[in-house]
Amino acid sequence: MAEVLVFHHSCGLTPGVREFAEALGRAGHTVHVPDLYEGRVFGTLEEGAAHAQEIGFGTIIERGKAFAEKLPADVVYAGFSLGVLPAQMLAQTRTGAKGALLMEACVPVTEFGDGWPQGVPVEVHGMDKDEFFAGEGDLEAARALVETAADAELFLYPGDRHLFADPGLPSYDEQAAALLRERVLAFLDRVR
Repeated sequence: MAEVLVFHHSCGLTPGVREFAEALGRAGHTVHVPDLYEGRVFGTLEEGAAHAQEIGFGTIIERGKAFAEKLPADVVYAGFSLGVLPAQMLAQTRTGAKGALLMEACVPVTEFGDGWPQGVPVEVHGMDKDEFFAGEGDLEAARALVETAADAELFLYPGDRHLFADPGLPSYDEQAAALLRERVLAFLDRVR
């Protein structure tokens, strides 16, 4: 089975993120879920985003990198929204990555190097009308990634919710979240 490193979204390490990780674990995967906020959890996207800006995106990426250094190199990096920053950076720059799951965010590959590494499969998941994913350039970055990477796929879900996979948040979409989990598990079975 795969070893997976899951990075939380801007609300922090919520029960919903833990539940997602536990579902992967029940499927037989080894899952690590670091707390990039050092115990802070926020009830709204706005509060969490303000905290992320306060501590700095570079700090968040560095905390993710420091945690990853304790693990073997052949890991699948997964991130939700803000957590995509360390997940994508590690998938692009850490030799030996098994794959990447970028959920509700994607940055241009030039942010972390010259391109997507050969032999590293990647999936990007997001809602087609999400104001942050579709409206702030992430969808375009995901499409460019899929066009240039050898093993990449973009999954768009109908809707306008951000953080749709976290059952503890008002933005939760049960149907889309279930399909996301199904696709993630299929990806992990393929790359293990």
